[in-house]
Amino acid sequence: MTNRILVFYGSYRSDRMGIRLADFIVAGLRARGEDVELIDAKAVGLPMLDRMYKEHPKGAAPAALETLAGKIRDADGFVFVTGEYNWGLQPGLKNLTDHFLEEWFWRPAAIASYSAGRFAGARAALAWHGTLSEMGMVVISSTIAVGSISQSLSESGEPTGEGGKQLVRAFPRFADDLIWWSEAAKAQRARRSPPY
Repeated sequence: MTNRILVFYGSYRSDRMGIRLADFIVAGLRARGEDVELIDAKAVGLPMLDRMYKEHPKGAAPAALETLAGKIRDADGFVFVTGEYNWGLQPGLKNLTDHFLEEWFWRPAAIASYSAGRFAGARAALAWHGTLSEMGMVVISSTIAVGSISQSLSESGEPTGEGGKQLVRAFPRFADDLIWWSEAAKAQRARRSPPY
């Protein structure tokens, strides 16, 4: 059974390191036979949140919002790849996420964090956990955290050094957890409509 997984990435910096982790996750999930798409907040280019997708009259939302809403609704699970900015969330990724609400409901979300330092974005991952839960997603317990990202992944997303070895060891459990929950949620949605 193939699952539709969206991998969200949100840095707007010119020298983005986290895209390496996003590319690694996309490639890893595709290698397992999943239908995976990278959603890059910078490429989508949504404005700062003024009006959520649901606040636009039906059929009048900007094209980028309409397209992304459809992709989110059609997905079986999500991965949020996040850097840590001053102990907090990446603003580009948070802005994209906040444009939607009900579209996220009843699907699992996984968090993969990174940083240039040794804490590997752990504080951002912790903040995302509560945010995604509040937005109606089930956040899986398995996470990926990559510190010293420039030494752990090459520019093409290939694992390097000790950090890369740790990432390769952690990925199978992360992917297994996400796919198990994606399949469980998909089966339950087919069996019974969500209560709201």
